[in-house]
Formats: sequence, C-alpha cells, structure tokens
Amino acid sequence: MHRVPAFVALLFASSSVTSCRVVDAAHAEAPPAAIQWTTATMPWRPGPPTLPIGARIAVLEGDPRAAGMFTMRLEVPAGSQIAPHTHPRPERVTVIAGAVRVGFGSVVDEADTALFRAGDFYVNPANEVHYVNFVDSSVVQITGEGPWELRLLE
Repeated sequence: MHRVPAFVALLFASSSVTSCRVVDAAHAEAPPAAIQWTTATMPWRPGPPTLPIGARIAVLEGDPRAAGMFTMRLEVPAGSQIAPHTHPRPERVTVIAGAVRVGFGSVVDEADTALFRAGDFYVNPANEVHYVNFVDSSVVQITGEGPWELRLLE
C-alpha cells in the first residue's frame, strides 16, 4: 500500500476548505499600482519611423524611453522587415500572434533565420546585429530595460 506523506495530505485537506472566488476582470477591483489591459483597452498607436510602415505599438508597462523595466507590444503587417539593427540592452521577445523569422548579422539571409510562432520566446543579446522578417501579420511583446533603442545599421 502506498502511503501519502503527511504534508501532502495536509495540503489537500487545507485546500478543500479554502474557497477560491473567480471575478470577471472587467469588474474586479484592482489596487492602484496594478496594471491591467484587455484586448479592448490596449493603447495602440502608430509605430515610430524605425518600424515598418503600418506597424503599431502599445506600451503596456513603464516607459521604453526612460531607465527602468518596460513591456510593449508591436503589431507588424505580413511581409514587413526590420533591417539589421542593434539594441543597447537585451531584448526579450514573445510572439503573441503570427510568425517571425530572426537572423543575425549585417546581411539579411532568409535561409539563415530561426522561425518563431505564436507562443514562442527568444532573447536577442545586447549590441548583437540582428534582423526580423514578419512572415505573417504578427504581434510580438518585448520586455526590456530602458531606455530602449533600435539602432539601424548605416
């Protein structure tokens, strides 16, 4: 007979007496410092000139132009490309929707890229030259340490 350790039994016993209340996010009372966005309230605006035409940006947390942590989303049309560039600090990217190809080096080579789809994650190291091709209309989320810069190669 298999015995259940006492601490496991206690954990399950205590969880059965604890109630969990699910609250609709639209009606939940959040503390003043909480940050909450829904797809309906996402603060989209046109992207800066360093991004492809038609790109949009939504800053979700912090200020990418200032020191400190930030999180932002980029929405980029299919077929777009961000030419070889660098960032002064690591860039943490989660693909939310679509598909992107990421390559390293100053010459764009579609055959030498890695494909990332919705749910995938990657980190580009600081000051590494890389480029991004947007296979599909895509949304990517970038988390990093500001100030964030996209330095296109001259």
